[in-house]
Amino acid sequence: MSEHKGDFATDVRLLRISVIAAVGGALSTAAADFLLHLIRFFTNLFFFQTFSTANHSPAENTLGQLVVLAPVIGGLLVGLIARFGSEQIRGHGIPEAIEAILFGKSKMSPKVAVLKPLASAIAIGSGGPFGAEGPIIMTGGAIGSLVAQYFHLSSAERKTLLVAGAVAGMTAVFGTPVAAVLLAIELLLFELRPRSLLPVAIACSVAGFTRPLLLGSGPLFPLHTMPLGPIGLVSSAFAGLIAGSLSWGLSSWLYKVEDAFNKLPIHWMWWPALGAIVVGIGGYCQPRTLGVGYDVIADLLQGHLAMHAVVSIVLVKAIIWVIALASGTSGGVLAPLLMMGAGIGAIAGPYMPGGEPAVWPLIFMAAALGGMMRAPVMASVFAFELTGDANALLPLLAAAAVAYGFTVLLMRRSILTEKIARRGYHIYREYSIDPLERHYVDEVMTRNVLTIDAKATVADVLQNYFGARQKYRAYPVTDSGILVGMMDRALLDRIPPEQADAPLGTFFTQTRPEIALPGEICRNVAARLAVKGLDRVPVVDDEKTFRLIGIVSRHDLLKPSMTVFTEERELEQFRRVWIPRSARFAPTNKPGQTRSEQADVSR
Repeated sequence: MSEHKGDFATDVRLLRISVIAAVGGALSTAAADFLLHLIRFFTNLFFFQTFSTANHSPAENTLGQLVVLAPVIGGLLVGLIARFGSEQIRGHGIPEAIEAILFGKSKMSPKVAVLKPLASAIAIGSGGPFGAEGPIIMTGGAIGSLVAQYFHLSSAERKTLLVAGAVAGMTAVFGTPVAAVLLAIELLLFELRPRSLLPVAIACSVAGFTRPLLLGSGPLFPLHTMPLGPIGLVSSAFAGLIAGSLSWGLSSWLYKVEDAFNKLPIHWMWWPALGAIVVGIGGYCQPRTLGVGYDVIADLLQGHLAMHAVVSIVLVKAIIWVIALASGTSGGVLAPLLMMGAGIGAIAGPYMPGGEPAVWPLIFMAAALGGMMRAPVMASVFAFELTGDANALLPLLAAAAVAYGFTVLLMRRSILTEKIARRGYHIYREYSIDPLERHYVDEVMTRNVLTIDAKATVADVLQNYFGARQKYRAYPVTDSGILVGMMDRALLDRIPPEQADAPLGTFFTQTRPEIALPGEICRNVAARLAVKGLDRVPVVDDEKTFRLIGIVSRHDLLKPSMTVFTEERELEQFRRVWIPRSARFAPTNKPGQTRSEQADVSR
């Protein structure tokens, strides 16, 4: 077995990135704590007219009908910040992070790191029906990106630190480090390599250990339910279908409302204030739909709300959340999805067989998240870490998986990718190992190489290799098996006619040819061919001896892709067992059976 072939392709830079990610995880935790305090400050300012960071629910306000004004004022402020500060603060955070990763070289500006939490705190603190996780994902991502830019790292390393900061912020808000890592894997990284997974895991671990120092410890919504029986599995699948339908309905409705806003004859700066009018009316009718609503989620999971209150919360929350988010304000989607999913579960729980009614708000909550985000593993682990309820883990996975399958089959894009698609970018969420990364040069190279002797004259080379019988665009030039250079038509045309009788090797004394090594992965060689505009590159045994052992062309680099195509497209024929004709038609002798009856049976 070759020593150069390992499980992963990485280097010592991974250690440096991991250390930076650990620092970023601590910074994101501090940013999350600051954001939550800022939300509480604006909540007290808008609804209680006090300067305080005490934790009060906006539902406790005594403003009466004047409560409608609070979201409108907040919407006006958010619109002004977006117009004159940075338009990137609009939205719920995750699509903007994905867009920066895939199409912005993972670069974020300092403005976003400052204005995003400010705008989100104003929007949520004034009653916006959002969660804090989207803004902190954007803020944590901006912190990671800025740190990477400070250290002058590559685009790939910036992406890793951006994602590490983002999911560390999510860990700090919810106390769910494993789910945060899964969010990175299923939604943000678009790869699964040590260079990205290790820094992200370290950042989330640091955030998880730092969180108790600032935000408290333990599950956010402690819960304990009884295990479900076999019938519960069927009910969980049915819950997944209902939650998938909810995801489909909310996504479709959201972008229809957004299209309606786009048709308005006024500047988008005013849209958040218009959407906030509906938020204020909804908050007046059902005050518990205002703000983040973590206390409402806890009451839904614990079964502390009457059925009529649950129905009104779900309906009002869905309406004001869709309209507010479509208006382009700033806020997250996870907490509203948790509330609406748990509410549907509380409504359906008494009618679901196979488990106690208390478990269904939790199962529906995870299923709604898995279907809407199209991240079923993250959703199930997220719900488990939020509650610490190990008995519900299996039905959580089943329901989230069914909801995920429902939306994958019926929806072209999710709530996250639809917004990016409307900006002219397409995201393909399926990804796998590049076949060029699975193979090395020595596995695909051509070993029988047509070479040119360095002692041959230019005239002979022109006649024998670049005349009517030319087979390749470039040929290796060797001297006793040692690579001298690569000869192609462009280089040949630059040689003056008066030097036609000169040995070819004299023209390669000062140039070093582009080479490949047998232990390189094919992807690296393909990248060099593309950058240099080459069709083929010689393979040498090592960089000291320069002994030619083969050549790699673009055609050779297609071989791994052809293997993948064969594996995925060609269907195997059913292999029939061959039975001799005499055995197939041999009659079975049974007592009392005539020869003619035996013949009839054999036919």
